[in-house]
Amino acid sequence: MAKTLRDTKDVLVGRAERQMREHFTDSKLTVRQKLALTCRIAFDGGHDSGLAGQISARGQEPGTYYTQRLGLGFDEITEDNLLLVDEDLQVLEGEGMPNPANRFHTWIYRAREDVNCIIHTHSLHTAALSMLEVPLVVSQMDTTPLYDDCAFLKDWPGVPVGNEEGEIISAALGDKRAILLAHHGHLVTGRTVEEACSLAVLIERAARLQLLAMSAGTVRPLPPALAREAHDWTSTDRRNRANFAYYARRALRNHPDCLTNKVEI
Repeated sequence: MAKTLRDTKDVLVGRAERQMREHFTDSKLTVRQKLALTCRIAFDGGHDSGLAGQISARGQEPGTYYTQRLGLGFDEITEDNLLLVDEDLQVLEGEGMPNPANRFHTWIYRAREDVNCIIHTHSLHTAALSMLEVPLVVSQMDTTPLYDDCAFLKDWPGVPVGNEEGEIISAALGDKRAILLAHHGHLVTGRTVEEACSLAVLIERAARLQLLAMSAGTVRPLPPALAREAHDWTSTDRRNRANFAYYARRALRNHPDCLTNKVEI
């Protein structure tokens, strides 16, 4: 006999949140491992654009972060070939050079103490949408983690290897978790690697949905109150962990060389 059919939505949401806290516990993966897996997840998710794009995560020491070596594609990144760099992009650990465009990551980390991971790619559909100089429109339930949480930079500041571009992009991002960069691509941030990875997967899907919908008619808006409720419900740390674990298991099946040591996910 069912006992919950008369429970309110608040009661059911609270119960689900308690269950997620119980079932989705802390990950055993290191930051290096999470970042390497994120590179493979991005590659499989259509974020590959040759050597373009950077993925980074804060290191243990202030003013340091991990990122990939220039010259390696996302499908070649492992936990062992990641670099640890300082704010001037000087290599502290690892061999090779970082992408000079990583400079604007430094500006974002300095502006946003809450950000511990940054993913910037030129994925196909976000890049295509960026060519239209229109913001990302969130109008479908699955994409609501980005509702009112994706900024838009209409003016292309050029190749982001200078400090000027870092200032412009970090300012345009503001307090949002994501930004669509006109004539460029996208950038997402997260308090955790899991959060940033989940948003990176999602923003590419959202851009693809928007382009498909725009080709068929006029995109209709979501009711704001319900959209904000959905944003908050789908943006929890536990849900990000669950999403990332799924993406990571799938990536490891496709790329077993990504991690040096086997880790239970």
